[in-house]
Amino acid sequence: MRHRLPFSRPRTFVRASRHGRWLVALFLALGVAACAVPPERGDSDAEVVASRRQLALNRAATRLLTTPPSTQAWQPFALPGKRYVAYEPADVLARPSLRVKADNSVSIFRRRFEPSLLAPGRLAFSWKVDALPLGADLAKADASDSPVGIVLGFEGDRTRWTPKMHRLSEMSRLLTGEELPYATLMYVWGSKEAPGTVVVNPRTDRIRKLVLDSGPSQLGRWRDHVRDVQADYRQAFGEEPGPLRLVALMTDTDNTGSTLTAWYGALTLESVAPAR
Repeated sequence: MRHRLPFSRPRTFVRASRHGRWLVALFLALGVAACAVPPERGDSDAEVVASRRQLALNRAATRLLTTPPSTQAWQPFALPGKRYVAYEPADVLARPSLRVKADNSVSIFRRRFEPSLLAPGRLAFSWKVDALPLGADLAKADASDSPVGIVLGFEGDRTRWTPKMHRLSEMSRLLTGEELPYATLMYVWGSKEAPGTVVVNPRTDRIRKLVLDSGPSQLGRWRDHVRDVQADYRQAFGEEPGPLRLVALMTDTDNTGSTLTAWYGALTLESVAPAR
């Protein structure tokens, strides 16, 4: 179904038809204080190795992922009941990156903004994948995997929420102490959806995915993107964006049980200077 939204050219919207159980878990990861990946336990040698890996990841994140200031650092997060594969620093043809070897897993690496970023602006990033999730379909909750994704969580006027969204947010607050984001915009690589397509989450229209790359033709190649966050939010939601609450990397292959490797290059998020 095609919808004309204000602020943008007409785009194709796909409203997914099937419901999935992963919605609350996804919200817990993207919008609230989900389960931080615990340190490895075992003998002292294993603890030393885990500590060194975490230090290397922290250093790589500081070098590669540039955002406006926040009191919160970049952190890995694992979803309850989902396999987590850690990100690790890697160089691809002398190009620094964060690599994740996904295997029936959900890997999230995020930074929350405290205080929230009032006016997000330009977002530049790059990614590369060696394969697509088998049988993935962004319009189906039980197959909606994406090999790479950049996730943005926004604040907004919650009085506009449906009763169901209020119930989900209250559940989140009781479980974690934090409410859900008002809206979540995700940039993704689709398996078959045309670039420019906006896919609406099957359980709530407060999560929408904007497809930037699609299909296998660009596998094994770096894909560089520069986006106007506010313009993309208007295109996806048909309204002005509120303050930005978080940004995250997300590689997701658990629904299809797929194995692949994804790389994320440098990411830069800028804020819009206030008008004088």
